Amino acid sequence: MICLKFTFNKRRGFFNTGYKDFRQTWELATVTPVSASVTINGKIVPADSVRITTSAASLNWDNNKDVQVVYLTADKDYAKETAAYAKSGKKLLIITDPKFAANVTGRRGRGGMKVNDDQVLAYVIGNFGDVNSFKVDYSARVAKKPLFNVAGMIPGKSKNGEYVVFSGHYDHLGILKGNRIVEKDTIINGNKMVLDKDSIANGADDDASGTTAMITLAKYFKKLNNNERTLIFIAFTGEESGDLGSGHFGETADPSKAVAMFNIEMIGLTSKWGQNSAYITGFNRSDFGAILQKNLVGTAFQFYPDPYPTERLFTRSDNWALAQYGVPAHTISTVQMIPVDKYYHTVKDEYSTLDIANITATIKAIALSSRTIISGQDTPTKITDLSRN
Repeated sequence: MICLKFTFNKRRGFFNTGYKDFRQTWELATVTPVSASVTINGKIVPADSVRITTSAASLNWDNNKDVQVVYLTADKDYAKETAAYAKSGKKLLIITDPKFAANVTGRRGRGGMKVNDDQVLAYVIGNFGDVNSFKVDYSARVAKKPLFNVAGMIPGKSKNGEYVVFSGHYDHLGILKGNRIVEKDTIINGNKMVLDKDSIANGADDDASGTTAMITLAKYFKKLNNNERTLIFIAFTGEESGDLGSGHFGETADPSKAVAMFNIEMIGLTSKWGQNSAYITGFNRSDFGAILQKNLVGTAFQFYPDPYPTERLFTRSDNWALAQYGVPAHTISTVQMIPVDKYYHTVKDEYSTLDIANITATIKAIALSSRTIISGQDTPTKITDLSRN
C-alpha cells in the first residue's frame, strides 16, 4: 500500500501512541514457567492451584503495596471479570473460587502474550477468607520477538475526526507437521533422503482473501478520493494466536472516534446461500448490517445474519478489538464451517481452491454497501450487547 503512506500520531487523535510509518510494532513474549511458590496467610498453596500470567521473567512479592488483591468469587461472571483483569495493566493477586478451577488451570495462551512486565495476573485457587499476608516467588524463561500490524489511512474531507476501519489478518498457521516420505532413489551421505510432504499452511482463504479485499478497497477508495470520513486500512498479525494484532490495535486506538469497522475474514468460498451472499457476525447487535443491505437494494447481493452462532465468531474474530468498546465493528465472511469447509486450517487452503468470482462479488458488495457510512450520511448504532455468547 505504498500509495497510502501516512503517519499516525497524537495530533490525528485516533491512536494514543505515535507511529511513523506503515508498521504498528510491539513485542510478543513466549513464556515458559520454571517455578512458582505462593503463600497466603502463612499457608502454602499447592502448585496446581496457581497460574501466573506475565511477561516478566521473575517475581518476588512479599506483601508488596503495589499489588492489588481482588476476589473472583463464585457469583461473578468469569469471562467479564478476567477480561477486565487483562485490560487493567496492574499487578493483581486474584483469589479465585474453586468453582473456576477448570477455567484457570485449563487456560493456555495460543501464541504468547504482549510484552508488559508491569502487569501480573496471579490466579490463586482456594478459599482463604480475607488475605492478610501473601508471598509469591516465580521464575520463567522468556523469549521476546517483535510483531507488527501493517496499516494505511486516507484522511477524510469534512469529517476527518471520524474513522471507518477496514481490516483483515495476514498471519496464518505457518508450518504444520507433514507426512514424511522416503525418496528411495536419492542417497545423501549413504542415507536415503527423507522429505516432508507439503507442510506449509498458506491460508489462501484464511485470510489472504480478506487482506486482498482490504487492499483492493484501499486502492478503490483512494482512486475515488471522495470519502468524508477518514478511512483506516489495517492488516493484523497474530489472529491465529489469539487476536494479538487486533488486540494491540484496540488498546492503542480511541474507540470513541471509530464509527464502524468492516473486518473481512474468509471470503474465498461461497456461503451456504450460494453466490452473491455473505454473512455479518453480530448482525443484530447494531444496525450496521441493515445499513449495508439498504445500500444493496436493487443488486443481486444479500447480507445475512451469522448462521453459526454457537461458534461465537463475533467475539472470536478481530472485530472484537473495537466491538468490545461499543463500536459497531463486525466481521463479513462467506466461510461455511467445518465439516463443509474441508480446507480450514489445513495445508490444502491453497489459491487453487478459491472462488475468485465470489471474492470479487463480495468486495464489490462491501464497496457499494459502505458508501453511506463513508460519506457520513449513515452512522451505525453503537453496540450495547457485549455478551460473549
